[in-house]
Amino acid sequence: MNGAATRLLPPARNAALCARLQRRRRRVSTDEPMVAEGRLVRMVGLTLEAVGCEAPVGGRCCVISAGGARTEAEVVGFAGERMFLMPEGDIHGLTPGARVRPLAGAHDAPVGEAMLGRVVDGAGQPLDGRGPLDCEARMPLRGRAINPLSRAPLEEPLDVGVRAINGLLTVARGQRMGLFAGSGVGKSVLLGMMTRYTAADVTVVGLIGERGREVNEFVQRTLGPEGMQRAVVVATPADHPPLMRLHGAMLATTIAEYFRDRGLNVLLLMDSLTRFAQAQREIGLAIGEPPATKGYTPSVFARLPQLVERAGNGEPGAGSITAFYTVLAEGDDTNDPIADAARAVLDGHVVLSRRVAEGGRYPAIDIEASISRAMNDICEPEHRQAALRFRRLYATWSQHRDLLSVGAYKTGSDPVVDEAVAFQPRLEGWLRQDMHEAVPLGQSLGSLKEVVAPKGEGD
Repeated sequence: MNGAATRLLPPARNAALCARLQRRRRRVSTDEPMVAEGRLVRMVGLTLEAVGCEAPVGGRCCVISAGGARTEAEVVGFAGERMFLMPEGDIHGLTPGARVRPLAGAHDAPVGEAMLGRVVDGAGQPLDGRGPLDCEARMPLRGRAINPLSRAPLEEPLDVGVRAINGLLTVARGQRMGLFAGSGVGKSVLLGMMTRYTAADVTVVGLIGERGREVNEFVQRTLGPEGMQRAVVVATPADHPPLMRLHGAMLATTIAEYFRDRGLNVLLLMDSLTRFAQAQREIGLAIGEPPATKGYTPSVFARLPQLVERAGNGEPGAGSITAFYTVLAEGDDTNDPIADAARAVLDGHVVLSRRVAEGGRYPAIDIEASISRAMNDICEPEHRQAALRFRRLYATWSQHRDLLSVGAYKTGSDPVVDEAVAFQPRLEGWLRQDMHEAVPLGQSLGSLKEVVAPKGEGD
């Protein structure tokens, strides 16, 4: 109806028509835009192939079968008119020709204070049976890049409550460390110690691709009711689809970013980075990506730095994310492709040794193979000198251990070796720590100076 015709109507009817027109406009503006649906034409393993619809890589789709089964999937690639999808949940019930409907928006995650004390899966859904989450905000699952020149520098030491790390591998707030270990050498126990004893405002734990039994044990025994009050646990066990394992690692990092942006100091523990890489390898191989090294596809080595670089200090005035990523050494080989890639992008690594563990010393940290790249920048000269003397004494004894064990070394042949042998019991005792014992940073430094003091001064 044009303006002239509207003016000829009675005022009451004119107002009613204008009101109806406004309601129609609002309804049209809020309706979802029309999208072209496709159909499912092929499914091999966990890879779905669809034709007839368009969605960007990383976009979401809903696959709807004739029986009404619905599965959300993510676009992971395309070839010609075919689009490759990776399901986020169970694929049972899907049929040939199922409808594939692109969904608006990218993946985001619920975040907020309500997540403290909760256990969630890779999609942010509660696993603890305590009702739905009432989160006040949502953030992109893939995070946002921070200008490297805008990050606050590493300046302040962080107390992790473990004497060997505090004294010899001092960690800075905002540092990203790797925890390299084989199976059964005390990795989970050391993670639990740091979870309980580290001085952090919030702890975010990502249990990625591990055994389902470990989730409940970590929540009940390692964290406990007191630790859970300031912690968030994201659990995607090994039986979850590979895409959900990827999302679990990204969700844990997103939650840590939320608290960091609010000025808090966050401890992020991810167990494990290797399972994250294996999940990406499964996806890459499923869509036809060629394997590069030991079956790992090139996309794996692109994903690792994208995840790790999200941790660290924020801009000046914001908080920090101090991250520990466990790396599984297959066959105790610390030079496998994932371990090498992780060492290149992390700010240091703690290596757990099977030989040390078999000798009965816990935590089984291999001091010679471990390093913190930020230690020299955040420690006082006196602390650095004490740590250097400790390393020299320990390395000298270690180099001559075989000769000493067979009696081939004669006392008095080398004063440096004699001193190292004399100090060995003190060094070994200092490295030993009970899992229920917390050793603060100040106490760790004081005892380090005492243990390396020349004979007669420290006794």
